[in-house]
Amino acid sequence: MAQKFVYFFGNGQAEGRADMKNLLGGKGANLAEMSSIGLPVPPGFTISTEVCTEFYKNNQKYPESLTAEVAANLKKIEDLMGKKFGDAQNPLLVSVRSGARASMPGMMDTVLNLGLNDTTVQGIIAQSGDERFAYDAYRRFVQMYADVVMGMEKDILDHLLEQKKEEKGAHLDTDLSAADWKDLVARFKAAIKLELGQTFPEDPQEQLWGAVGAVFGSWMNQRAITYRKLNNIPAEWGTAVNVQSMVFGNMGNDCATGVAFTRDPSTGENYFYGEFLVNAQGEDVVAGIRTPQPINRVKDKDGKLPSMEEVMPECYAQLAGIRDILEKHYKDMQDIEFTIETGVLYMLQTRNGKRTAPAAIKTAVDMVKEGLIDEKTAVLRVAPSQLDQLLHPSLDPKAVKNIIAKGLPASPGAVTGEVIFSADEAEAEAKIGKKVILVRIETSPEDIHGMHAAQGILTARGGMTSHAAVVARGMGKCCVAGCSDIKVDYSVGTFTARNGVVVNKGDIITLDGSTGEVMLGAVATVPVQLTGDFGILMGWVDQFRTMKVRTNADTPHDSKVAREFGAEGIGLCRTEHMFFDAERIAAVREMILSEELEGRERALAKIMPMQKGDFTGIFREMKGLPVTIRLLDPPLHEFLPQEEKDIENLARTMKVTVNSVKHKIELLHEFNPMLGHRGCRLGITYPEIYNMQVRAIMEAACELVKNEGFSIVPEIMIPLIATVSELKVLKQNAVAICEEVIAQYGVPVEYLIGTMIELPRAALTADEIAVEAEFFSFGTNDLTQTTFGLSRDDAGKFLPFYVDNGILPEDPFVSLDQAGVGKLVKMACQLGRDTRPKIKLGICGEHGGDPASVIFCHNIGLDYVSCSPFRVPIARLAAAHAALA
Repeated sequence: MAQKFVYFFGNGQAEGRADMKNLLGGKGANLAEMSSIGLPVPPGFTISTEVCTEFYKNNQKYPESLTAEVAANLKKIEDLMGKKFGDAQNPLLVSVRSGARASMPGMMDTVLNLGLNDTTVQGIIAQSGDERFAYDAYRRFVQMYADVVMGMEKDILDHLLEQKKEEKGAHLDTDLSAADWKDLVARFKAAIKLELGQTFPEDPQEQLWGAVGAVFGSWMNQRAITYRKLNNIPAEWGTAVNVQSMVFGNMGNDCATGVAFTRDPSTGENYFYGEFLVNAQGEDVVAGIRTPQPINRVKDKDGKLPSMEEVMPECYAQLAGIRDILEKHYKDMQDIEFTIETGVLYMLQTRNGKRTAPAAIKTAVDMVKEGLIDEKTAVLRVAPSQLDQLLHPSLDPKAVKNIIAKGLPASPGAVTGEVIFSADEAEAEAKIGKKVILVRIETSPEDIHGMHAAQGILTARGGMTSHAAVVARGMGKCCVAGCSDIKVDYSVGTFTARNGVVVNKGDIITLDGSTGEVMLGAVATVPVQLTGDFGILMGWVDQFRTMKVRTNADTPHDSKVAREFGAEGIGLCRTEHMFFDAERIAAVREMILSEELEGRERALAKIMPMQKGDFTGIFREMKGLPVTIRLLDPPLHEFLPQEEKDIENLARTMKVTVNSVKHKIELLHEFNPMLGHRGCRLGITYPEIYNMQVRAIMEAACELVKNEGFSIVPEIMIPLIATVSELKVLKQNAVAICEEVIAQYGVPVEYLIGTMIELPRAALTADEIAVEAEFFSFGTNDLTQTTFGLSRDDAGKFLPFYVDNGILPEDPFVSLDQAGVGKLVKMACQLGRDTRPKIKLGICGEHGGDPASVIFCHNIGLDYVSCSPFRVPIARLAAAHAALA
C-alpha cells in the first residue's frame, strides 16, 4: 500500500487529530481536530511534513503518488462545496498556507483566493453578484502570488496600489470601485511581465502547485531560519501545507475577519481579547493597513470604534461559545482566526497562543484554580527562559516623562534605546553593544532579526494582533504598536510626533509597553515587583524540583537580592572582586609590589579586616544557608595599573621609583594569563594570600556563631586545581588556620574544603582529587575554554559564524556543550563519588542559569546549580521541568 501523504478534513470529519502535529503541523492537526468536534471549519486537506522532508531530500521533487492524492482530495472539497476548481461558471477558490509543528507566526508563506483568472473571476461575479468584491479578491491574489511564488519585489505592486488610491483621492482600499480593482489587476500583470519577464499563470492547477512549492520553499527562507534559530526549532521538522476552501470576509458589510485570543496574551486576564475588521480579508487585520476594531465592549476603553459584539451580536455570541469550547478542549489559552461570510461564522485556525511571561504565569495559576489543569501542568506551561522578562526593572512612576506619543500597549516592558529605522541596522548596532529601539511604519516577517536584536519595537500601524505585537510577545520584547501619533519617514531617518517633535535616527527614546507611551529621552526605572501569582507558581516549582539552586554573589546586596529570588545559598563568592574596591586596592598593590614576605604580610594585614567584613555581611544575608567562597583566582598583574598617570600615582604612594613599578608590571606580565600564574598556583607560591583569606572567612563565621547564634558551614573553594598534590598542600594550610581560629574563639564551626573543577586534567583525575576535596564545583566557563582550547574573550570573532553555519549547535559559553564539556563533568561526578560517595557536587559557571544546562545538571545528579541572582528563578523553574520530565 502506497504511503499516505494527504489528510482530509471537513463536514464534521477528519483523517487527522490534534496529536498528529509532527505529521500534519500545528495548523493542519488543529483544523482536523476542530472539524472532528463539530466546529464550523471550511473543508480542506493537509499535505504532510513528510512531503517537505522528501522535497528537500530529492532536489525539490515530490513523491510520485502526491499528484493523485491531491487531485482526489480536491475532488472531496468540490463535492462538499458544490463548486469546481477552475470552473468558469461556479469556481472553487482555495487558500494555501504553511503549518509547522511549532507555531511560527508570519514566518512562512500564504496565498489566498487561489484559482482566480480572467475567466473564473466572471464566475465569482455571478456567484456573489458583486463585481467589486470579485476584482478586489483577484488583485489580492495577484499581489500575493507575485510576491510569494514568483519572487517579485513586494513594494512594486504596493506602490501601484498607492498610486491608484492617490489618483482616485481614496484614503482606504475600501474606497476603490470595481473598475479601479479591475484596472489594477491589469496593471499588476503588466508590471509582473515587465519586471520578471514572465506571464502571470492563468491555469489554476499551475497556480496550485506553484503555491504548494512556494510554501515548502518558505521553510528555508531567511526569516524562517532566523525564527527557528531564536526558538530552537530543528530544521529537519519541516512544514506541512494546508489547502482549504476559501471563505470571504470581504464580500460586504455582513462579512468580517478577525484574530482573537481566549485570554489577554499580555496580562493573562481572563476575558475574550481580539480584533476584527468588517469587509476585509485576514491579512488586513495583522498587516495594520486598516485600524482593527475590538471584538467586545469590555476592553473598548475609548469607544471610538464599534465592537463586534455590537456590530454582529449573533456571530459574536457564537464565537464566544466557541472560545469556551476550545479552552475546555485544549486546556490552554488559544489563538484563533475566524472569518464571517454573509453572516456565517467559520473557524480558520486555533493554536496555543504566544504569551508574555506575566500572562503565562497568570494563565497557568488561574487555570489550576478553574480546575482545567493540575499544578504539574501549570509549572510545565511556563518556559524557564520566559521568566527573564519578569526580572527586570519597570519605569519609575515618580520619574519625569516627556510623553510625545501614545500607541497600543502590545507587549509589556520598559526599555530605553537609540532610534533605528531598519532591521539590518538594528542587528548591526546591537552587535557592537548599542541598545536600540526599532521604529517601523509596520513590521513584516523580514524584520525578525532586527526585532530580536532591538530592546523594543515601535510601529506606526497595526493592532494588538498585528505581526509586531504577536512576534514581540513571543520574544518577550517590549512593543508599542499602532502608534498613529507618529509619522515615520525612512528617507530622512526621522519620525514626527503629532505635537511636532521630530525624532532623528540615533536619538534616545523610552517605550512603556504596558501603557503604550512613547517618551523622549531616558526615563528612570524601579526594581521589579513580582506578583502573587509568581509566588504561587514558584511554590509549586519548589515542591517538584529536587536539585538545589544557589547564587553567584560577591556582596551582601547581591546576596540579599538572590535570597529574595529563592536562592538556597551561595555557590560562588569571588573574593577578587572585593580587592578592586577603591579603599583597598592600594593595600593590594602594596602587597604585590613588596619583595619580601614581611612586606606582603604587612599589606595583607590591612586587607584582612576588610575581607572579614565582606564575609560577615554575606554570611548574615545567607543565615542558615551554605556559602562557597573561592580563594583568589586571577593573576596578580590584573590588580596593577596600566596607564602612565596611575603608575606614577602608585610609585608616589609606595615611595618607590616609577621604574621599579614598571619593572614589577613587566615581571608579572604573561602571554597567556588564563593559563598562567593564577588560582591555586598563587596559593602555592604566595601561601600568605590564601592564609589571610581563610583566616578572614573563619573569623567572620566564628564571631557570628559565638555572638549571634548563627549556624554556618563555610565552604572554602581552592580554584584551578590540576593535580591532587596541589590541593593536598593548600588544604593542609587551610585546615591548620581553620582549627587555630576555631580554638581561638572556642566555638565549634563545621567547614568544608573543596575545589573548582575547571581543567580537563582535574575532571579526568577526579577520583584522586576527591581523596582531599569534600566538594566539587564545576567552573564550566573555564572548563569550556580549556576543553575547546579557545578564549572566551576572543571567540566572539568566529563563534557566531560557527553557529550560523551549523558547525556548532549553540555558543558553548551560553549553553553547556553536553557532548564534550558535559561528558567531562559527568565523568568527574562518577569518579568523585566512587572515591567519596557523599561528595557535594555543583556547578557555578554561567551555565547554571541556562535552562538546557540546568536540565543536564539534574540528569547527571548534581546537588545544585549556581547562577547570577536574577537568573535564580529561571534555574528553579528549569530544575522543576527536569524533575517532572
